[in-house]
Amino acid sequence: MLFPSEEFLFLFLPIVLFVYYAFLRKTTHIKNIFLLIASLYFYVSGGRDYLPLILFVILINWLFGLLVDWTKKREMLCKLLLAADVVINLGVLGWFKYTGFVIDNLNRFAHTNLVNPGIVLPIGISFFTFQAMSYTIDVYRDRGKVQKNPLNVGLYIAFFPQLIAGPIVRYETIAQQIAHREENLEDFTKGVCRFIIGLGKKVLIANNMGLVADTIFGTISGSAFHASTAAAWLGAISYTLQIFFDFSGYSDMAIGLGQMFGFHFEENFNYPYIAKSVSEFWRRWHISLQTWFRDYVYFPMGGSRVKSKARLVFNLFVVWALTGIWHGANWTFIGWGLMYFVLLTFEKLTGLGKKMDKSSKGLAVFGHIYTMLFVILGWVLFRADNIGQALTYIKAMFGIHAAGWMDAGVTALLAQNWMYYVAALIACVPVVKRMDEKWHAKPVWNVIYTVFLLCILFLAVAYILNNSYNPFIYFNF
Repeated sequence: MLFPSEEFLFLFLPIVLFVYYAFLRKTTHIKNIFLLIASLYFYVSGGRDYLPLILFVILINWLFGLLVDWTKKREMLCKLLLAADVVINLGVLGWFKYTGFVIDNLNRFAHTNLVNPGIVLPIGISFFTFQAMSYTIDVYRDRGKVQKNPLNVGLYIAFFPQLIAGPIVRYETIAQQIAHREENLEDFTKGVCRFIIGLGKKVLIANNMGLVADTIFGTISGSAFHASTAAAWLGAISYTLQIFFDFSGYSDMAIGLGQMFGFHFEENFNYPYIAKSVSEFWRRWHISLQTWFRDYVYFPMGGSRVKSKARLVFNLFVVWALTGIWHGANWTFIGWGLMYFVLLTFEKLTGLGKKMDKSSKGLAVFGHIYTMLFVILGWVLFRADNIGQALTYIKAMFGIHAAGWMDAGVTALLAQNWMYYVAALIACVPVVKRMDEKWHAKPVWNVIYTVFLLCILFLAVAYILNNSYNPFIYFNF
């Protein structure tokens, strides 16, 4: 079950909201149990039953949370228990996500004959295992109160708004909200508005950009690109827009859904395509993931406050290699992560990143162009099936082995989708946000904004009812 689906919009969500507010207004404990049951149903409704897996993750982390809390005065034992919890969570993630990848590469490079078990990736496993580790680590760090009730741990790990597509919610962020929260009309209204914005991003912009990207990427056959250079750029830009509005759309929907139930999640995307450096791009892109790696990997290794540049480079390498690996079991994701390692290391060691961030003139323009060039090239690598396909596509973008510089297909795709490109470019910058911040108290603006949201909702629902194309990029994660 996905957010932009008939089942979710017209059955699951209305029923859950009705029961939650009609019958469960007084007792937080009962509300938490209901939300947990609803979340587990949401997870297993996707088809393949991985209920035992997520229950195992919940129970093992609840148990280790108790053990870590009880043994805090015995430092060595406490650290061993924490390490065991991390190993178990990473073991679960590794088995389901990377076993086939490791076996295939052993067979290829070590000439073994191991059988790939063909393990099906449980949806959202990268998200809920990372959240599970966050619980135990935050209990160890005294950044959240240990939960003696396993159902509360279950709700934190399995809460349906962020279960399959993030954001990655750290335990310290909502530890208090699980036990004590207040729902009110203002939060509920804001949550509905945020959900509609996210739904529009995903359904109206991301899906239509995805159609263009799939069409053009589909012209690759072996090592040949059967389209023009202009088509290659259009496909790359389309995927750049698709992945942003898909990811940020799901994050908006998750934040909005959480707010409807009284939970307040942190922001996950902050207009990353206006960045003037690669460093700034990553401060704005998938903030919850980068915060997780920063707090639980980068800082414990010393971060940037280390004695030598070699150690700094090593710390950055570890974080960005892990970032690439986290995104998927493919060399393309690893290469994508290492590309950013090189760029970020360069910016940090030279200080160029800070200079471009602070500049408001020519250097800022250069920084934005340079940043977006590598971001677009990076998304080609991210989107490709393998390294060879990525190189074929990138060469075509620069006129190598492309079918000319321009073709009629580009003109046709632009003519069919120009309104979506205009909407995407406007939504990439905080124009509407700033207008809302400036005029939100004016009655006329509230009317205009309400009508705007209702139009988005109507168009999104109409699209869902009449279109079967609804890709879910998060299946890789």
